Amino acid sequence: MKRRLVFCAGAAGLLLAAGCAAPSGGAKGPGEPGQAWSGRLALRVDSEPVQTFSALFELRGDPQAGELILTSPIGNTLAQLHWAPGEALLKNGSETRRFDSVDALIQAATGAVIPVGALFGWLAGREVNVPGWRPDLSQLGAGRLQATRESPRPRADLRIAFERA
Repeated sequence: MKRRLVFCAGAAGLLLAAGCAAPSGGAKGPGEPGQAWSGRLALRVDSEPVQTFSALFELRGDPQAGELILTSPIGNTLAQLHWAPGEALLKNGSETRRFDSVDALIQAATGAVIPVGALFGWLAGREVNVPGWRPDLSQLGAGRLQATRESPRPRADLRIAFERA
């Protein structure tokens, strides 16, 4: 159960960032911290057995340094992910796990590397090509996004609904 929660938190968290949020601030200026987003997500991973996850999220930062907080619909914090150069932390309740990078954190949590740089590009509405991933940004204006990972297996389907701040 604990491994599944870590899997779901990591997978949902970074997949969520993949393209499912609304910027809450204006354009980033010199010396300002990264953007911030919030929204809701649903993730389905076609593993054996199939795994599903849904959460609310808050995402701040950029591919180099940031924070992702996942909460349940009733407001309980499910997980907090923090990353900076040379380190990534996964906080789950009173437990904190440390990793050398956000990619290592995600790989440990989900079994697959998720391209954080591309996630922030998708959030900005840019078609960033990543082998194995197929983002659909056509509904960003309506507050919806879908991203599918075809490879490596298992297939993952992320559906996001968000409100612009």
